[in-house]
Amino acid sequence: MLTMKFNFVTRVRILSLALFVFALLLIGKLYVLQIVDHSVYLDKADRQYTSTQGGLFDRGNIFFENKDGTLVSGATLQSGFTVAINPEILTNPEDVYQKVSAIIPVDHDTFMASAAKKNDPYEEIAKRVDTDSGQKISDLKIPGLQVYKERWRFYPGGATAAQTIGMMGYKGDDFAGRYGLERQYEQTLKRDDGAYVNFFAQMFSNIQVALATSTQEEGDIVTTIEPTVQSVLQDELASTTSKWSSDMTGGIIINPSTGEIYAMGVYPTFDPNNPQAQKNVSVFSNPLVENVYELGSIIKPLTVAAGIDAGVITASSTYDDTGSIVVNGKKISNFDGKARGITTIQDLISQSLNIGAAHVERLLGNQRFTDYFYRFGLSQKTGIDLPNEGRNLVDNLKSPRDVEHVTASFGQGIALTPISAVRALATIANGGVLIQPHVVKRIDYKLGWSKDINPPIGDRVIKPQTAHDLAVLMTYSVDNVLLNGTTKLPNYSVAAKTGTAQIAKAAGGGYSDTEILHSFVGWFPSFNPKFLVFLYTVNPKGVKYGSETLTLPFHSIVQFLVNYYEVPPDR
Repeated sequence: MLTMKFNFVTRVRILSLALFVFALLLIGKLYVLQIVDHSVYLDKADRQYTSTQGGLFDRGNIFFENKDGTLVSGATLQSGFTVAINPEILTNPEDVYQKVSAIIPVDHDTFMASAAKKNDPYEEIAKRVDTDSGQKISDLKIPGLQVYKERWRFYPGGATAAQTIGMMGYKGDDFAGRYGLERQYEQTLKRDDGAYVNFFAQMFSNIQVALATSTQEEGDIVTTIEPTVQSVLQDELASTTSKWSSDMTGGIIINPSTGEIYAMGVYPTFDPNNPQAQKNVSVFSNPLVENVYELGSIIKPLTVAAGIDAGVITASSTYDDTGSIVVNGKKISNFDGKARGITTIQDLISQSLNIGAAHVERLLGNQRFTDYFYRFGLSQKTGIDLPNEGRNLVDNLKSPRDVEHVTASFGQGIALTPISAVRALATIANGGVLIQPHVVKRIDYKLGWSKDINPPIGDRVIKPQTAHDLAVLMTYSVDNVLLNGTTKLPNYSVAAKTGTAQIAKAAGGGYSDTEILHSFVGWFPSFNPKFLVFLYTVNPKGVKYGSETLTLPFHSIVQFLVNYYEVPPDR
């Protein structure tokens, strides 16, 4: 009797569990149908009333995020209509043309040439027609005049962060992300809208199919890009390029402690809504991530940091600056060739002295110098969440020759991606640890959950005191030396370093006599900074030094950030 009762209870529990699981499956599937795929089935219903040419294009959104957390669309979908004719059944083309051209602009000769193709059942007359105009044309109800609903990728900000957002393009027969985040997050942004299947038939015939979903990885992207900061950066890049007739100017604004990039851009840029206007396709790529440059003296803080951290110098050390030295038969000189005599590490930074950087490298020794530079991440990619990250050219640091290391100490002879240089310099700004730069803050998945992007902090590279000492040296330069101290902010500490580098000849074999690259890096507040700003301009005309071209743009950006984010004074 007890056994029968036990079996009965067990069966009831199993049945109840089965019903509970089935109910969960049913609820889950209904959630997918009614919430997750709401827009998909809305489109399917809409097709009963409006013609469509194949499936409607669908794709996830990319958002910028304002400082208050509100979202601004960076890439979305726009709806409208394609207007076409069927020449096989169209009668009185001239009359049809007059009626259509009264609603939308249509070239007469093109329309009539299309209408003359009597063996062609489909000729497009206009694409991306707005909804109101498309509906008016549809309401004409003219046989042979067809209106098809369509959707296309739209970038509301135009050129805002264009190289970061990227754009769509064809890869063979597939229309997919080709550049920037559009490419990097293709699997998240793309949408797989399969044919309609009756849910209940699917549920009872194959539960596994009902559970499976192609939407599990689909979502929207929320970036770290702050649109107002991005616009300010882009304005400075454009004005700098124009003022100095540079080939290109680029910049990054980043949180040096978290790796979040608030703004990233280059000029010239492009409008992803109208890419066909560009004659040079290289403008679509992101040189801040993909290209390498010899960046010059902004690398000197890394050399000094290595020397202080290793204990071969202190921030108050002195050395004999002879103006020039010969290493492996190659003459190395200060920018002006002049000797300073007994001088300080502070002057090395403030006056950007190559002989001082070489002195620190010789005290470190080649191997220890190389080890530090590799610890700053210069031998590896940063892992930024953008495609085609370039590889730094630093293999010459494995050379047994002294000259390779000496020239690297002041930023020549090694070529770095700007984002890699930013990460290395952020290590000094944040107190000594590597970060991972990133431009995506969160993924909002279609199924309803979100994933925050918080890359782990990397290894400690230098001691906190070392980083502090460099910040003191670089802050003194801004307060007293950079443009004679005219850009000092009385209530805010700012640490900065300028750079001027020769550009290697394209054909190899030495450096150009006329082309140069200017660079600038700075952060504020100098101690526990919230912002690091990196700028560079390629081949400016009629000017020698980075301090002349980039100091004022940097200063303008800092003043904007102070006011926009209401940064409290630190001194």
